[in-house]
Amino acid sequence: MRAVGWIGVLAAVTAAVPGPAKDYADVQRTSLYVPVRDDTKLAVNIYRPASDGKVEEKRLPVIFVFTPYRARFKDKDGAIREVALEDGLALRSLISAGYVVAVADIRGKGASFGARRGFQDRTEAKDGHDLVEWLASQSFSTGKVGMIGCSYLGGTTFHTATTAPPALKAVFVGASDLDKYAFVRRGGITAQFNTRPDEPLSDDLASVPVDGDADGQQLKSAVAQHAQNTPMAALWYGMPYRDSVSAFTGNRFWEEVGVYNYLDAIQRAGIATYFWSNWHDEPTAQSILSAANLKGSKFLAGPGSHCVPPPGFDFTGEVVRYFDHYLKGADNGIEKEPRATYWVEGLDGKGGYARSDALPGANVTPMQWFLNGGRSGTARSVNDGTLGAKPDRAGADKFTVRYDLPGADYFAFWAKPMDDKGLSYTSAPLDKPLKLIGYPVVNLRVSADKPDADVFVYLDQVAADGEAEVVAFGRLALAHRKTGKAPYHVMGLPWHSGRKADVAPLPVGQQANLAIDLTPVSRIVPAGARLRVTIAGADPRQRNLKEIQQTPAPVFTVERGSAGGSWVKLPVAN
Repeated sequence: MRAVGWIGVLAAVTAAVPGPAKDYADVQRTSLYVPVRDDTKLAVNIYRPASDGKVEEKRLPVIFVFTPYRARFKDKDGAIREVALEDGLALRSLISAGYVVAVADIRGKGASFGARRGFQDRTEAKDGHDLVEWLASQSFSTGKVGMIGCSYLGGTTFHTATTAPPALKAVFVGASDLDKYAFVRRGGITAQFNTRPDEPLSDDLASVPVDGDADGQQLKSAVAQHAQNTPMAALWYGMPYRDSVSAFTGNRFWEEVGVYNYLDAIQRAGIATYFWSNWHDEPTAQSILSAANLKGSKFLAGPGSHCVPPPGFDFTGEVVRYFDHYLKGADNGIEKEPRATYWVEGLDGKGGYARSDALPGANVTPMQWFLNGGRSGTARSVNDGTLGAKPDRAGADKFTVRYDLPGADYFAFWAKPMDDKGLSYTSAPLDKPLKLIGYPVVNLRVSADKPDADVFVYLDQVAADGEAEVVAFGRLALAHRKTGKAPYHVMGLPWHSGRKADVAPLPVGQQANLAIDLTPVSRIVPAGARLRVTIAGADPRQRNLKEIQQTPAPVFTVERGSAGGSWVKLPVAN
């Protein structure tokens, strides 16, 4: 099916499908501790729809959210914040539409007891399983449960699904990963995600105690156990290889938390899956692969940043319709609609949503552009290399890694242009628009004066007035350059195993090819704009940059021109 503009499709869908009923203006909340299989007590808050102060007595389906960020807590001003009463995940609207919403704190966080062994590990997944089945057995429940979440909450949703609780019928997974090693240590390099310091115990002490804990003593006892939590950044930094054994967990933890190992369980159970992320968010690359590896999955991508409800799209309506179909049996046609809905920047000159049965990155034609020399064909500055459809004369460019980088935001979910920190290669202005949907892939022919160093690649769109924005980026350590066959479908992208036996320093001065897949793009680059590839050796979003920088800084040589040089393949869509 050819992707079409969202506006026309939206009109047709709206005319055919009535919007979700919003019959319940009130909410009744209760909270309690629920023991899981090892008797650890987890704090669960339950929100039941009500009208005119009276709770709905008939059985309703349940939406479950499993969070490390406190289900219910007092903010710095003393106001009570409740995840279920906000609508970033459509939870308040789901209550209004006739769902019970349950939000639980994971073990080791919030008001729950226990200590966190790992990060989205099998213990946590089994906890999710037990709570799903407990919720399904309650008198307010029809026995059908759905889950929704984004970021960590998307991960708890995805991992719980891998345990295939019989009552779990549908999940809506936002900004999570299929392969945690390939995400957290992409290309062998840890960067922004998942490496921040853990929250202090005082944050958990700000949780509101469950109803039966009037004096807060159980909350204090629970939080005291959180002091034994495994530190997250140290966990990730301590496992450089895919098959590393963690000093904290005593096993090959990357394998334990790789969802791709458990996809058959989700498929056999018949759990419906919907994946969501946004284009200015690094997990989108993993969300597309998650959808590609689960038959029948739906996919949504908006233009925003991390876990922001997609602007210009009825996100709440989509979530409610999805669960209405799979938990209430509503014949609303959502399962028959195109598989993918995604924002295309520049569509119709501004931007809009397209719908397609093909995921972004499928059914595209790679367009190869070569990294060439400067327009003079002689020695050049770092900013005047060119991109062209044909390679020019063979040559080489050198750059020294720059560590004098601008400070990054604490949550810098997206990269900024780095053209003044390395080598840049820029195309001529486009003579006609270029539609890019999918993953750009860069091949660099390089050598270095150090046996291991990091390479960062950025694809920029440069407007006619010179304003630039990063539209895709990737990273790879020299020692992690070896590619292999992935244990899941990678849509033709290079896959770096990261296993210890495959990681090897590059002898000084020896050339090697680096295959680097960039984050996916979805845009129409307008006529007159240019595309630019920048190569650098460090990124300001690396939280441990001071610890890993080398002195003296590495010097890279990039081979360009000729068919055996360096190039980028762009995913061109019709």
